[in-house]
Parts: sequence; C-alpha cells; structure tokens
Amino acid sequence: MNRLTALSGFDRKGPAAFLAEIEGRRFLLDLGEGPDDARRPDLSGVGPVDAILVSHGHPDHVGALDMKGALGNPPVHATGLVARTAARGLSGEVLPLPMEGASEIAGVTVETGPAGHAPGAVWMRLGGEEGLLYTGDCSPESVLFAYRCPPRAAALVLDASYGVYDEPLESALARLLALAQEPLLLPAPAGGRGLEMALLLCEAGAEVALCPAHLEVASILLESGGLSPRLAARLCALLEKAAPLGPDAPARGVMIAAKPNAQGGVAAALAERFARSGEARIVFTGHLSAGTPAQALVAAGKAQFLRWNVHPRLTDIAALLEAVRPRLAMPAFVAQGGREALAAALPGFRLADRPRMKW
Repeated sequence: MNRLTALSGFDRKGPAAFLAEIEGRRFLLDLGEGPDDARRPDLSGVGPVDAILVSHGHPDHVGALDMKGALGNPPVHATGLVARTAARGLSGEVLPLPMEGASEIAGVTVETGPAGHAPGAVWMRLGGEEGLLYTGDCSPESVLFAYRCPPRAAALVLDASYGVYDEPLESALARLLALAQEPLLLPAPAGGRGLEMALLLCEAGAEVALCPAHLEVASILLESGGLSPRLAARLCALLEKAAPLGPDAPARGVMIAAKPNAQGGVAAALAERFARSGEARIVFTGHLSAGTPAQALVAAGKAQFLRWNVHPRLTDIAALLEAVRPRLAMPAFVAQGGREALAAALPGFRLADRPRMKW
C-alpha cells in the first residue's frame, strides 16, 4: 500500500511538505516556509525519511530545509538550476535531479520533467504509472520556463493555488500594458515571474528596468544552456534594452524589482518611496503574504493587486487530470472553499477531501 500525507499544504496556502511512502521507502516532497507569517511544517512524529526531493527553489518549498535534522538528515535532491537560484540557497551537498529523465533514489524510480513556474522547476513521478505524481508549483502558461505535460500516475498531488480561476495570461499582460502608460513598480521574485513579465512587456514596447537580482538570474539562465536558441535570443534582447534599477532610480517606465512582497531588496526601498510620493503606481502580481508591506499597502489603497499567472488555471488543471488520469488526486495550496469549488467544477475526477490518501 502506497501512502501520501500532506504535512503542510492542504486546505490552505501553506508551505509545501508532503510525505510519500512508496515501495517501502519514505520521501519528503519539498520542505518550505511561509508564504504567510513564516509558517513552518510540523515534523513531530514524522521520523526518518530516505530523501528530500525539491520541486523548485521558492521559500515556501525550500525555506525550512534547515529542519531536515528532525528527519534524520536525509540527502536533498534538486536540479542544478534550483541549487543555483534558490531564494534562500540550499545549504550543504545537493544531489542532482535531471530536468527531464529518470533517477534511482533509495531504490525507487523517480522521473522528472519541466514544470514551468521557476528556474529548474520540475514535476516528479515516483514509482512509475502505479505510483505518485507531484507537480510542485507548475505553470503550463510559462513563457521563459519550459513545461512538459506529465505522464499517467495512480495518485496525483496537483498545484491548485488558483482554485477555479480561469483567466488567461494574456489578460494580465493587457492590463499591465494599460497601467504602464505611467511609471509602474512591479515587485516580483527574481527566480520566477519577474523575468517573464519583463520579457513580454518589453516585447510589447514598454520601457523596462530590472534590479540586480533579476539580472543575476537572467545571467544564470543564459549560462546554463537550458534555454532554446530562440528563447535565449529573446532574453538577450531584453537584457540589451533593460535599464539597471537601483533603490534611487527615477520613477520611469516599468520597474521590476525583487522581493515579491516588497519585504526586502530594491523593491522594499522603491515601494516605500513611491507609497509616500505617488511618483509611480505599485502593483503586486502574486500572493499577498500576511504581515508584509504588500498586504499593508494594498489594504491602505496605496498599491493594487493584479494576478500574473504562475499557477495552473481551471482549464490547465482539467487538462492535467485528463493526461494523468489518477484514481485519486489531492488539490494542494488552496483553501477548503477553493478545493470544494474545484471538486464541483471537475465532477468526473475524484479529489481528496482530507490530507491523506492511499492507493
């Protein structure tokens, strides 16, 4: 009997931590912190695991890896790009995962494929067609980060962050272009949607400026050789046109700066300044984490929220379920109401209503 337990990440936008027990082995899929109030998974009673498999490098998926001692200090596996671009860095030795291919980890076959969303992000299938598919965070609409549709699996943990939301990425691009008629600050993660927004806005004719964190990730992407020649050429063209962006930069064009909730980096300095002066409009495009300047500024009417898709829409979730054809699927990273709405919208599939499943 195979089992999956959501230690965190079920019925809320919480840190990712999923215990998969496959073929007599125990794997932890991600070990994150946040995105709200520095929340961490409860590892009490979990016991030793054979390996930690990392889907991508955002804090809510890797931010609690310093807790791995409670799990017997298992080896950590991640792709090379994740190891280089993880928001908090991956301390200690990191064993490689391929962007696309198969590995034997603790005697279990682990297959991976590109998941969109972030540099080096992968979905994982453990134990073949009768095993488990874990999407991590995924984005079929990604422009810069490759996505491949996963194979069939008996069980599925899917990224349901948006619930039944179904607006396409093109809608967000059109709305941002309309706002970009005046100076616009877009706080964003350097290892994520920031570069994708910059690329599409620049190609649509907007004047773009990028902070050093975004320029560093762009350089790593080009050095990695993982981009297609056409995509590498588009990214190089963006870097040739983009102005450098620092905390004292003038309010001009579209300014894209880390960190995503203006909780640090160049974005923090610019958001504080523009909130006071009104020189530029501030728009947050991802999850508004509790206790951050992003949440406070939007609540005070000094900034606005406009979603830029980095998770699957309802249409994408339906396509994923059709491709994987799981006997049971667990929607992750969505509140109970969103999970229930998703189940109502997808009556042909069995969605788990509790944080554990067996198959």
